[in-house]
Amino acid sequence: MEQQPLQPQQGELNWRLSAHPITLLFFLGFRIGALLMYLFGVLFIKNFVLVFIITLLILSADFYYLKNIAGRRLVGLRWWNEVNTSSGDSTWVFESSDPTTRTITATDKRFFWLSLYVTPALWIGLAILAIIRLSSVIWLSLVAIALALTITNTVAFSRCDRFSQASTFANSALSGGVMSNLAGGLLGRLFK
Repeated sequence: MEQQPLQPQQGELNWRLSAHPITLLFFLGFRIGALLMYLFGVLFIKNFVLVFIITLLILSADFYYLKNIAGRRLVGLRWWNEVNTSSGDSTWVFESSDPTTRTITATDKRFFWLSLYVTPALWIGLAILAIIRLSSVIWLSLVAIALALTITNTVAFSRCDRFSQASTFANSALSGGVMSNLAGGLLGRLFK
């Protein structure tokens, strides 16, 4: 009896199952590229300043791409910060796509959230390593920038996801359960 090869299931960590494979590959490429440039850049490029600048450029591209493109396309979430020019107050704005019009694949969601939380953890490990090895204290400034950028995106997307889940719950409660019960109760009393 011949066995058929197993078909990949939605939700597996296989980029071919992604609804947006190009977006996913660029997202992972920026995330992994910054770490690899930090770890191995000095082996191939002997100039510390050049490695620092290239790593910083990749981190900046990762921050922008995740915030404005990958988050919106892979999980339907976006965030930004608005500053009131007269008072100087800062407000975080969260946006999520309508779940009825947009389908988000389990694979995209899994890649996104796993990468979102693993990357800052890796940078924290590299920060601890830079502190322990006193000879590489200068690298700590680059790790601090990486931590600031990755943790900002992680916190913002986590809040955005909570906001999205809360608004979805509120919309379903208001449109489905609460409103229909309220309308049914009012109509029932009117015609009693």
